[in-house]
Amino acid sequence: MTGFDRQGRPVYRPLGGWVEAPDDPQPELEGEAAADVIVVGAGFAGLSTALELAARGAKVIVLEREFAGFGASGRNAGYLAGGQGLEYDLFLRRVGHAQAKQIIRFYDEGVDYVERKLAELGIDCDYNASGIIRAGVHPSQEKKLRKSLRTGVALGSPGKFLDYAAMRARGIPPAFLFGCYLPGGGTLDPGKYVMGLRRAALRAGVRICENTKVLSWADGPTVTVQTERGRAHAPFLVLATNAYTPQLGLLGNKVIPLRVSALETEPLSAAQLASLGWPRREGIVTAHWTMESHRLTARNTLVTTTKRLHYVYGRQTPNVPDEAAYRALANGLHQRFPMLGDLAIRSCWSGYISFAYDALPVVGEAGAQRNVLYAAGCSGHGVGTQSLMGLLLAERICGAENPLLAALRHNTPLTLPEPLQWCAVNAALGVANRLDHRVNRKARDAARR
Repeated sequence: MTGFDRQGRPVYRPLGGWVEAPDDPQPELEGEAAADVIVVGAGFAGLSTALELAARGAKVIVLEREFAGFGASGRNAGYLAGGQGLEYDLFLRRVGHAQAKQIIRFYDEGVDYVERKLAELGIDCDYNASGIIRAGVHPSQEKKLRKSLRTGVALGSPGKFLDYAAMRARGIPPAFLFGCYLPGGGTLDPGKYVMGLRRAALRAGVRICENTKVLSWADGPTVTVQTERGRAHAPFLVLATNAYTPQLGLLGNKVIPLRVSALETEPLSAAQLASLGWPRREGIVTAHWTMESHRLTARNTLVTTTKRLHYVYGRQTPNVPDEAAYRALANGLHQRFPMLGDLAIRSCWSGYISFAYDALPVVGEAGAQRNVLYAAGCSGHGVGTQSLMGLLLAERICGAENPLLAALRHNTPLTLPEPLQWCAVNAALGVANRLDHRVNRKARDAARR
């Protein structure tokens, strides 16, 4: 497996693999500014919120520390997925069946919402509405997959189990023995999607201030946001900052940032593509405790993600390489696709998702006037959910609460203080890694026989 430098280090991108800094960077906020709503964060959630508010006649300022799409929106794997395959055991008993059904509906509605917006806004992001397959690589994973599928179907999200013969009939690469076919959604280029939202927001009259670091905010009837070179004032503030929200003084006791890593190969040759099969190019996620994801892109590269998660002490989010994770990804890529041989790696990158202990979104209001709105806890399902969140937050600001937003309101489990937080999270991740390593070892042994 090539793609590392002479010191054996992977080719690291400090940006996500899907984005570059825009050619038209928007000016930093300077001096005083006023609006109807201030949005912090120019990812899927922030830009969708701004677009929905602008469509309702609001004057909106979006403040972004780097540039639109710099964070998780430009670093994820690009799966537009619904409510199947969530961690049901973490929340079903807590919220009850009725509320869980509405929560799953929120996830499935997120798929429909993005598909509508792609058409309405004319965004070309290489969307492949192929559905998604949640697959097993060893027979020991079948029970878990079938149970998850049954739970998801009972909660209203469609899916179908594919046995070995059905997987081969679809042309799925042979390392994936069986799986659950989830018909909604598919894969897209998240960089092209977020940049499409950025262009649409600018056309709609949204003021986007890039390279604008938020230093603090103060609530009241009018919220004031202090940046390095200016201040903005508005009756409402939306924090669409996901994993970075605790650094702004909110949700530090409800969500934690987890570092997720990704690897992209060089383009596959025609012969390599033919050896794969995979005619529909469904995105594949695995049934590991820490899932893997594998997909083909429109540029005929392979992108594989996750494999290892990392939590940094103190809920920090340093933009640094994770070489151990990249090596694990490279080894996993070779194990799943041995027919590709010595496939060169183009680049590797990392980013942060926010995770609550029940793996559900965290939404609500803060401040004495309840006019500081927030949304976090995407838990790796951000493309659809955080896009739809923009509509729900815009409706809430305009005086109406969507039933789907109401369904997301629940008592999120509280996180732990440091150093207990660091110990607990890394212990849990260590157990998950050991369990997944055991499954992978069994899969390797079975493949050799």
